[in-house]
Amino acid sequence: MPESASPSPVVPPAVASPLKIKAIAERLGLGDDDWEPQGWFKGKLALGLEGRLPPRAGAKLIGVSAVNPTPYGEGKTVAAIGLAMALCRLGHAAIATLRQPSQAPVFGVKGGGAGGGRAALCPADEINLHFTGDAHAVAAANNLLAAMIDNHLKRRKTPRLCPETVGWRRVLDVSDKGLSSIVTGLGDRRQAPLRETGFDLTAASEVMAILALATSLEDLRRRLGRIFVGMTEAGKPAFAEDIGCAGAMAALLRDALRPNLVQTCEQTPALVHAGPFGNIAHGNSSVLADVTALRLADFVVTESGFGADCGAEKFFHIKCRTSGLRPSVEVLVCSVRALKYQSGRFRVVAGKPLPAELERDDEDALRAGSVNLQAHLEILRQFGLPVVVAVNRFPHDSSRELDLVCRIARDNGAAAAAVIDAFAEGGRGAEDLAQAVTAACKEPSELRWLYDLEMSPAEKIEALATRVYGAERVDFEPLAKRRMEQFVELGFGRLPVCIAKTQYSLSHDPKLLGRPRGFRFPIRDVRLASGAGFLYALAGEINTMPGLPAEPAALAIDVYADGTIRGLR
Repeated sequence: MPESASPSPVVPPAVASPLKIKAIAERLGLGDDDWEPQGWFKGKLALGLEGRLPPRAGAKLIGVSAVNPTPYGEGKTVAAIGLAMALCRLGHAAIATLRQPSQAPVFGVKGGGAGGGRAALCPADEINLHFTGDAHAVAAANNLLAAMIDNHLKRRKTPRLCPETVGWRRVLDVSDKGLSSIVTGLGDRRQAPLRETGFDLTAASEVMAILALATSLEDLRRRLGRIFVGMTEAGKPAFAEDIGCAGAMAALLRDALRPNLVQTCEQTPALVHAGPFGNIAHGNSSVLADVTALRLADFVVTESGFGADCGAEKFFHIKCRTSGLRPSVEVLVCSVRALKYQSGRFRVVAGKPLPAELERDDEDALRAGSVNLQAHLEILRQFGLPVVVAVNRFPHDSSRELDLVCRIARDNGAAAAAVIDAFAEGGRGAEDLAQAVTAACKEPSELRWLYDLEMSPAEKIEALATRVYGAERVDFEPLAKRRMEQFVELGFGRLPVCIAKTQYSLSHDPKLLGRPRGFRFPIRDVRLASGAGFLYALAGEINTMPGLPAEPAALAIDVYADGTIRGLR
């Protein structure tokens, strides 16, 4: 353990010291029965609070999405936090609702998800690590079901399950590629049937998606009971309820269902709750956090995972469709370096520093890569919402290039475009964006869907592949076709679809940058998440359990003798 030290600050100190969480709760008008402290700087809201709070007339929900990023992200969380703080600086009551970061990117390549610089959540180290234990509760519930299924199979309990139809996997919140495929039931005295299975990331699990989509404890319990386990020997579907596990899972998740109250470094309230991945799961924070925040503030800023082709599309088709939530504006975050990267002229390797060429003026590369920005604007406009582009400033960006991106955004249908510098300046650096967003909220909007639920699963996937990703057609592998036919036969054909694909490209292939066209979109498998309420399709080589890079971020993380954690990004 290193000696106690004060690491050199990379940015100026935050503009305000954090308040004790009781003061944040009081600012929101919450009484002692409305929340519970979880230490000095975080708390949990009471179960059912959203039902006791009166509706707030005119409250606006603002979505935040992005273009396809580099492996290190483009500051989407920084932009969301900065926007919420800027709205407060302009005299509005605002709350940010964000996902809890997964430990996989924290210890891997991308780093944490609590923002950074002067646009960060507090306490960032706790939010990026164990926080209030919600992710651990999700893993425990998920793995309890896996153990119960194996025990059920081993003891041949009723209903009799066909082992080859059981697809439920265990989860872990650390990237560990070696566990993606395993064999269980080994040993001299087997306590479980011998079968092939594996691990997924906790953030990619159906249980995490259920936590994020549940509207009450009763709804959570029902959804857990509806988890598809496999087929019986009689050819009937079996669910978690049938093997008697749903109640225990709900007990493990009871407190995890309660949204977590924290603050930004400018003392703006924030709810951080649930953390489904945007490239695998539906990629949005909890319905309960948004519903509650809309009764506590005039503006709620909620962030979707990755680009408009991933998190935003799933925000609309899954989260909004399920909950009845309706955003007024979508903010699209981009950066000069991300758009240059999308030109395909630079070699970027995950885990290694970005090439220095991305930091030099290169208007040709910027214009070439801006087709990615244009594509995301077109995607979002199909949903019927005004779009405001936020150009996140990085230290080496020139004013000329920043202005060029804003012009390209406005010329391609953005309601407005603003350069933000919340990382260095906090809420003050996002005031132009906040003014553009409040103006856009006055524009008429009506959320539209890109597919009808009555369409077949294949038709829904084709609608997304052609209308969102720009594919020419979809190629379904035989396994995917069989699974879709089975799920339709079982009565799950009307569910929305959640496509798991790379976040680095509009396509399935991370090497197809910019705005690829005319490609064929391959679907290798389709799985049922009946508790969450969607089918999810695996496209290309997407993995539900990634591995660590050659130089994991964990190598730089340590603790000083005084308890201060260093190295968290």
